[in-house]
Amino acid sequence: MCSVIQKRTEKLTHYTKGGEGAEMRELLVDLFAGGGGASAGIELATGRYVDIAINHDPAAIAMHKVNHPHTKHYLEDIWEVDPREATQGRPVGLMWASPDCKHFSKAKGGKPVDKNIRGLAWVIVKWAKLVRPKVIIMENVEEFKTWGPLLKDGKPCPKQKGRTFQAFVNALKRQGYRVEYKELRACDYGAPTIRKRLFLMARCDGQPIRWPEPTHGDPESAEVKSGKLKPWRTAADIIDWTLDCPSIFERKRPLAENTMKRIAKGIQKFVIENPNPFIVNSTAPYALVTSHIIKLRGTKNGGNIGHRTDEPLHTISAGGTHLGEVRAFLMSYYGTSVGSDLREPMRTVTTKDRFGLVTVHGKDYQIVDIGMRMLQPHELFAAQGFPAGYIIDKDEHGNKFTKKDQVAMCGNSVCPPIAEALVKANLPGLCSRELEDLREARG
Repeated sequence: MCSVIQKRTEKLTHYTKGGEGAEMRELLVDLFAGGGGASAGIELATGRYVDIAINHDPAAIAMHKVNHPHTKHYLEDIWEVDPREATQGRPVGLMWASPDCKHFSKAKGGKPVDKNIRGLAWVIVKWAKLVRPKVIIMENVEEFKTWGPLLKDGKPCPKQKGRTFQAFVNALKRQGYRVEYKELRACDYGAPTIRKRLFLMARCDGQPIRWPEPTHGDPESAEVKSGKLKPWRTAADIIDWTLDCPSIFERKRPLAENTMKRIAKGIQKFVIENPNPFIVNSTAPYALVTSHIIKLRGTKNGGNIGHRTDEPLHTISAGGTHLGEVRAFLMSYYGTSVGSDLREPMRTVTTKDRFGLVTVHGKDYQIVDIGMRMLQPHELFAAQGFPAGYIIDKDEHGNKFTKKDQVAMCGNSVCPPIAEALVKANLPGLCSRELEDLREARG
């Protein structure tokens, strides 16, 4: 048994750290590594760890290192890393770059932006000039296309939107790269989130840029019904139903008024007025539980209430947890009061005539309690499409990551399934033999 494990370990090390021909094997580089979403997708596609990962944030590098231990990590300002020194003369097959997006995102609103952060993408041109990666993939928010000069007050000049972006694209073309860009949604490639991002691809090997075909789609579409595509994965796929969902009526600290408004509007829309509410499998007798997703940011006065649970999760923000789950607990209704016994705390709530009636599959139910909780980091990472077993709570030394750090790294991350699809489509030569050998090594 030990010899089998030893052989698998040796083979895994061979394909991740070295082995025959390793000195000329094309390198895989993650330029703004973060917690490792792009790297995880690259690994899923190629079967090997990325060779180089760079980020200035200690928490991000720590999460990347515990999940990608064979990668060479640079905890440095991206501009301080010399591409030629880092690559040591070896060819770069793929360079992935996801520069900080918060100074392009619409979530920034009308606030002044930092031109240094806003200009991070120029480092991609530096690497293109000095080490000439065969394929470059850049990911950012859709608003990246509006990149332009700033006014004296630090706000983007409305008359010159997109001017700097075009200069950036032209700079890559002057280095001999073919450049294309396109907006893609993660839900179309197997991640249970609608997250939409701009992807820019550049390559200098004379081969065409290939955009991967979607693998998933709207369950009501002809492509899904015919079997051509799989149905979108949904929020229900990633919710941890074992977690408690505390009653909104029994909290020591009452919920904010806007939160209560969102819950009320959500219950009205997704439960009471919904002819087919999402039903959670429940072990309680004569009882039903419905669930929907609440969104606690985005509009004033509780206007953005969230969405159904049987659709992909909306985009996760790096700024903090703002997506939660609301559960409505239902009991059979017989006209005057609930006609069956309930376990606490529902029993006392049912005597108060303040809850709505719900018809589910022709039967009447009464709402007897409502619970709400925020989605937890492990659910959010699952929504991004991270592989099962990805370590998000502690570093290689066992030090715990804070919940804030976990959420920030999740919100900033690339969805691994979409990275995997892009790499497979454009670098098939890196996604064959080594992937099969690595899978064999892992058993």
